[in-house]
Amino acid sequence: MKLYALLFILAFSFKGFSQNINIQTPVRLLALGDSYTIGQSVAVNMRWPTQLGDSLIKRGYQIDEIRYIATTGWRTDNLIQAIKGQELEAQNYNLVTLLIGVNNQYQHTPFSKYESEFPALLDSAIRYAGGDLSHVFVVSIPDYAFTPYGQSTSNPNAISTDLDNYNAFAKQIAENKGVVFFNITPISRLGVQKPEYVANDNLHPSGIQYREWVKLMLEYIDNQTASTSSKEIEILESYFPNPVNDVLNIRLSEAFQDKKVKIQIINMEGKVLMKQTMKNTSDSIRVNNLDVGLYFLKLSTGRRSQLVKFALVR
Repeated sequence: MKLYALLFILAFSFKGFSQNINIQTPVRLLALGDSYTIGQSVAVNMRWPTQLGDSLIKRGYQIDEIRYIATTGWRTDNLIQAIKGQELEAQNYNLVTLLIGVNNQYQHTPFSKYESEFPALLDSAIRYAGGDLSHVFVVSIPDYAFTPYGQSTSNPNAISTDLDNYNAFAKQIAENKGVVFFNITPISRLGVQKPEYVANDNLHPSGIQYREWVKLMLEYIDNQTASTSSKEIEILESYFPNPVNDVLNIRLSEAFQDKKVKIQIINMEGKVLMKQTMKNTSDSIRVNNLDVGLYFLKLSTGRRSQLVKFALVR
């Protein structure tokens, strides 16, 4: 990949998000939705909330619970009824997700019902997260027009247009309330050109597609973590060059120069590729054996850690 392309990614990959997601450990995740949440036609471990939990574990988080309140075929009104009387406010969830609406469209429910019921569901999700907006996010509705089933319908374009309207409304409500909205719909629209993105039922996303959803979510979460850590915990004084093509040089801040600091190189999927302990105030890591791309440099000492991003080029 060209140097200027990587610099462009570093500069612009995360623009468009003004809201925050605050991941706290142990994670207690409540996933609200429909067939797209429970992963109809995929294995349990390939559902996107489960894949997200697995990725967070790789990043050092503990997962206490992942609870699903979702069923294939549910509209917004079905989900409202399902969460009534469950006393979810008392369950101490610190991450609540909401993905709902495709069955409103599929079953030709008046859009006005979605306009009244989706905001109510998002308000409920915020309550279940203890009122903390940073513990909630909304996921857009995937476009089933880009599946073998959708392509066999009389008017796939009409499906896409309808779902664009649903998603535009959900995005506006989420942003108005200060909640992160993940737009995974463009990923779902690769289903025709990438058959592996569709499950064996020819309608729902495959585990492979859900993995791409999770990558999008993690990209934002990782970047936010890196930004927060660099402001609050300055273990690093500097690291250079960035982009790098051979050796990455590291220098500790003065406050940490007598500490035992562990270093890790982590890829964008959360896999630790290299690790070592700082030998001196300054150290270096040879990274030319890694593939070109974006990586994280993680430094940790005691309970403190710092995560920064760097690009590897040729």
